[in-house]
Amino acid sequence: MGFIVKILLTGVAAMLAAYILPGVAIDGFLTAIILALVLAVLNAIVRPILIFLTIPVTVLTLGLFLLVINALMILMADALVAGFDVSGFFAALLFSLVLSIIVAILDMIF
Repeated sequence: MGFIVKILLTGVAAMLAAYILPGVAIDGFLTAIILALVLAVLNAIVRPILIFLTIPVTVLTLGLFLLVINALMILMADALVAGFDVSGFFAALLFSLVLSIIVAILDMIF
């Protein structure tokens, strides 16, 4: 049950973040839910591999390279989900930051 609630909260957060940020568009709430599922799968499978492969760069940048990995996850989700469009790398970076903040706030509330 917790996973379903987390996916729904992430979908709501994605809709809010897309509404706030220029350069990010989501067609509807169903697309946001699909985006949340795709991001969950990417974060579970691809993100650990990327983190492992980029350990030296992450150490050199004191962990700031993880922001780049988050933006890459958003860009991969953009390629996989129809109805979700991100205009570029910096829009994906801002979207990942805003999405994380909104999810954290919604997680504290619920």
